[in-house]
Amino acid sequence: MNKLTFIAASLAIALAPLASAEPKRIYLANDDHTDYMWTADAETYNAVFVDLLDFHLRLTDETTNNPAPYQNRFNADGSYWLWQYERQKSPADFARLIARLKSGHISAPLNTLVSCYGAQPVEAVLRGMYYAGRLERRHDLRFELATANENQTLPLGLASLWAGAGAKYSWRGVCGCASQIPNAVLNQRPHEIYWYAGPDDQRVLMKWHSLAPGGNRGSGGYAEAFDPAAAVRFLDADAGFLSRYRAPGAAKPYTVRGAFGFGWDALDRKTGQPYAPNAKDYPLAEHFHVVAERETTSERQVIVSNQEDFFRDFEAKHGAQLPSQSVTFGNEWDLYSASMAETSARVRRAVEKLRAAEAMATLVCLRKPDFMRPREAARDEAFMNLGLYWEHNWTADGPISRDARAAWQERLAAGIERYVDALHADGETQLGALIPKPDAKTQRFFVCNPLGWARTDSADFAYNGDRNIHVRDLSTGLDVPHQFVNSAGLKFLRVLASDVPATGYKVFQIVKGAGTAPTNAAAIVGTGKTILDTTFENTRVKLAVDPDGAIASLIDKAQPDHELAAVIGGLKSNDFAANSTDGNSIEVENSGPVSVTLKCTSNAGRSHVTRITLHRDSDRVEIRDEITENFADVRHWAFSFNLASPDVHTEEVGAIIRAKTKSQGGDYADTHARYDYLTLNHFADITDGANTRGVTLSSSDCAFVKLGRSTPAALDTATAQLNVLAGGQVDGPKLGIPAQNGETHFLQRFGLRAHGGYDTVAAMKFGLEFQNPFVTGAIIGNTNSPYAATNYSLLNISDPSVLLWALKPHDDGITNGIVARVWNLGTNASNLRVTSTVPLASARRVTHIETSLEPLPVKSGALETSLPAQRLESFSLLPNN
Repeated sequence: MNKLTFIAASLAIALAPLASAEPKRIYLANDDHTDYMWTADAETYNAVFVDLLDFHLRLTDETTNNPAPYQNRFNADGSYWLWQYERQKSPADFARLIARLKSGHISAPLNTLVSCYGAQPVEAVLRGMYYAGRLERRHDLRFELATANENQTLPLGLASLWAGAGAKYSWRGVCGCASQIPNAVLNQRPHEIYWYAGPDDQRVLMKWHSLAPGGNRGSGGYAEAFDPAAAVRFLDADAGFLSRYRAPGAAKPYTVRGAFGFGWDALDRKTGQPYAPNAKDYPLAEHFHVVAERETTSERQVIVSNQEDFFRDFEAKHGAQLPSQSVTFGNEWDLYSASMAETSARVRRAVEKLRAAEAMATLVCLRKPDFMRPREAARDEAFMNLGLYWEHNWTADGPISRDARAAWQERLAAGIERYVDALHADGETQLGALIPKPDAKTQRFFVCNPLGWARTDSADFAYNGDRNIHVRDLSTGLDVPHQFVNSAGLKFLRVLASDVPATGYKVFQIVKGAGTAPTNAAAIVGTGKTILDTTFENTRVKLAVDPDGAIASLIDKAQPDHELAAVIGGLKSNDFAANSTDGNSIEVENSGPVSVTLKCTSNAGRSHVTRITLHRDSDRVEIRDEITENFADVRHWAFSFNLASPDVHTEEVGAIIRAKTKSQGGDYADTHARYDYLTLNHFADITDGANTRGVTLSSSDCAFVKLGRSTPAALDTATAQLNVLAGGQVDGPKLGIPAQNGETHFLQRFGLRAHGGYDTVAAMKFGLEFQNPFVTGAIIGNTNSPYAATNYSLLNISDPSVLLWALKPHDDGITNGIVARVWNLGTNASNLRVTSTVPLASARRVTHIETSLEPLPVKSGALETSLPAQRLESFSLLPNN
């Protein structure tokens, strides 16, 4: 008998004596809410996780002969509990815990711990759930819950990411504190329970009650069952709640009800210290199962819950009646990671760098299957660190000092970087060894493109050799433009690499003497209209640059009669201080046939250095801003545009968001949302209302953007200005880390691209290309090396609206295939065909955490499948070899 059959049978026995034909079923779920690095430090919590799990395993054994509703159950609020237990206990102890996970007496969600998601890149969200995926496959488990409690806001696309990872259910309880959303609003949610749906129609069943007047230790709070008996009575009889807890137009409330969450903020409510598991007054002891039995009457059955049982019961009974909601609620505590802007930027850079590192690792693993094996422990630790980095207590206003919290964030960032940097460097070296060259004297290097489409761009190869050279593309036999550049104290050979194939590489050879490629400058620098600006142009775009690095004019040469730049509130584009052009004379730092760079040094706002680069025949304006002193206030980079009736889209978290409220035709909730800062992942696009012209902005380092003069209470959809958050404590000095934790250097890079009408696919491609430059490496192979000597492409995708998002060896080893994650950004379903240079033997649809779902058809060595509009999906592809 499986656990569901057992529970159902036990429930039937328990319900038989009750007088009512269909009593209300009230589920009580016990947890210990984890306020990691808020209530106690990491070491204390790591010990408490083990102690509490041990306690509840014992209590489960003691109550195992009780009727099913009155057996002990306990809910960890993150897979990190299981991670710590596995590392601190014996294999036999861990096997005991796994058995109780399977029986349903212990449960855990997919997420690492309680997290804020608005600042996270998609891959950070997914990698934070990978440990749960590994447990699923090792132990034949499925984790069907994912949660994000206490913070008052929630992004839209998280529904799709959770569902794609295998989650079916979620519950949410807020704090109702440290919030710009009034409690009077939180007290009246539009739905108490609903289908939380992403734009791709994937969904999870969400229980998110209105916040009861009693605060976060009552219904709608993150400790709903703090007083479990009171919670039962509230769910049974509160008229206000029950008037909302019903299907639209229904006369009666739903009969399946639940209160989740007990732990609140203190490990021990009396002392603030960790609970002593053997103490007589231990509050999680003979508690929920006693309350459940005592509060059961002839008209209500109270059940100790693992949360999943509530959702299964509710879905079966009421799921067809539920409303659906597909909106974003914006960002709140998510914003506080900008109080350590440079540290948070380092993590974002590492997540993006992982894309190229894993693409190269895939190519290496196809020839060296053991390449990833010695890295697995470091990989697992890095992914867990990604799950921890955006832990929700960025408020940093608890018993743990802000210095300790900041140091913990720094340790997590450093651990993530170590793994990614090492994988990237080793992948580059090993790939270079797998590409042949004729002899040791020949100088060749590869240019690797980790993205899923062929592209042309600049590529920098570390080089300190003879300058009397030219560079030849071995695929075409043609010489290519090149120049020498210095960056961060290193010397590079920069080439224009054309048509580098998707998920593959091209090979270039360094040849002595002059070549035949163009040698004229890639862009022209001239005197502007005043002594305060300099014109700067190539074949695609023309700028006027001020000495402080602000862009005073931006002309798209495809539409030369329209000035795209504007001054709004005294701010231009890439402007750090209003009504200021303070700066030194503009310097041409580097000029050659591939690119030209201007350098501006200024004290406007704060000391900063701006470098603006134009590349040969490219429409990308590349901006590298470096703030070179500490700051304690809230700072933005403004981008002002001459665009009437602006329409803004951004990549939020797993969804493309139109920055208008739902009633205006956008994706923001009309109420219960915070509106001042939007998530800025790969792009924000601003286009005029006529959809004739616009600009795409990509930011490699900053996570949030404010529209015009938006406030927490209202979106400003009329002002054509994007204000990128450079950093700061946006909600005042009591929330977040003060003065950027003392940091004095901030790297913040932007890409701008002028265009005609808005195109989601083009905007995303631009953002991905800007944030994923070509990777280069020396070729050190010999004549027997297995890969192609001139160019190679591993995978190709038939539909240009479907973008390759990630390419990596399966976490269980390359013998389980290559994992390809793809995102259909089109408005229609795609009949997708994925071809490989090495024909495919088989393919499977997998969750985003790589657990197998179903086989997929492979015809003539290619995957053929359908992909719904806006859907992100993951596949495991097994090549013939």
